[in-house]
Amino acid sequence: MSRKPVLALVGATGAVGGVMIDIMNARQDWPWGEVRLVASPRSAGKKMTVRGEELTVLALAPEVFDGVDIAMFDVPDEVSARWAPIAAERGAVAVDNSGAFRMDPDVPLVVPEVNADQIASRPRGIIANPNCTTLSMMAALGALHHEYGLRELVVASYQAVSGAGQVGIDRLHAELAAVAGKQVGARAGDVREALAAAGLSQEDSPFSGPVVLNVVPWAGSLKDDGWSSEELKVRNESRKILGIPDLKVSATCVRVPVVTTHALAVHATFERPVTVAEAHKIFDAQPTVVLVDDASDGRYPMPADVVGEDPTYVGRVRQALDFPNTLDFFVCGDNLRKGAALNTYEIAEKLADELAG
Repeated sequence: MSRKPVLALVGATGAVGGVMIDIMNARQDWPWGEVRLVASPRSAGKKMTVRGEELTVLALAPEVFDGVDIAMFDVPDEVSARWAPIAAERGAVAVDNSGAFRMDPDVPLVVPEVNADQIASRPRGIIANPNCTTLSMMAALGALHHEYGLRELVVASYQAVSGAGQVGIDRLHAELAAVAGKQVGARAGDVREALAAAGLSQEDSPFSGPVVLNVVPWAGSLKDDGWSSEELKVRNESRKILGIPDLKVSATCVRVPVVTTHALAVHATFERPVTVAEAHKIFDAQPTVVLVDDASDGRYPMPADVVGEDPTYVGRVRQALDFPNTLDFFVCGDNLRKGAALNTYEIAEKLADELAG
């Protein structure tokens, strides 16, 4: 391709779309000849700035994909399910951040640090971006798997309220205001009573219980045998990304009173012995992983220190006492950046390199 590729961002005015534009504005390399911002008709005409250029948001329609080489989708599942194939029919490669195509056998599920080779295998012209929970651990886990061969995975996630969208953020802030300055939590029902007194009905919450001064052991929708959709995503997506269809996986997903950045406690068993020192070397060698691991000095990853950052942060690396060939470690990743927008954009950059080469 002699010209620079044309990039479209569908969902430019949404929460993840805004993060995507921030990421694009901060990139040093700029492979794009043109950028088109696309959103629903009600957002059409809005002005947004990309790399110092004021762009007008276009209404989502088939013709906006004419001449587009790569189209990034940061929209709900049902919108992607309809429009990503249309973009592909018009000649674009669709990079989709929704859950619409993740488990489609004809759509690769890509984390560039782990399985960038899958980008070239896209019979439908669509590439899927994993769920933010899975993504938060994948750079670190994939690096270990490459060296030691992952066999079993047990994960507990501590998921930020922004994973539920703006409504989750608004709910946490409202609940914080309701309990601020009050002595609550000394007896059962205190928090619920404080929320009710502030006019906050549980029925209006995106969460099944109070999220302030509490943790809710549930994220997603109910599936068979008591599993949640988020827990099954961790299982199914890990298998597909790592190329281990029979990987043993068990996950428990928990919602915590954090605005942004998911955290995960990972228990990973490998085919070959691995030490903490060896794991440290592997993590240190990964450009998108930051190792913070000094418990004696109180240094380990925490969401408050990771929000707004691009890398995955890893710490609390321990050799499991009673499980051979097993490591336990703690991971934090900004669910709106690497967990969504950044990984999507990194896939688009890989595609730009492919088109240029």
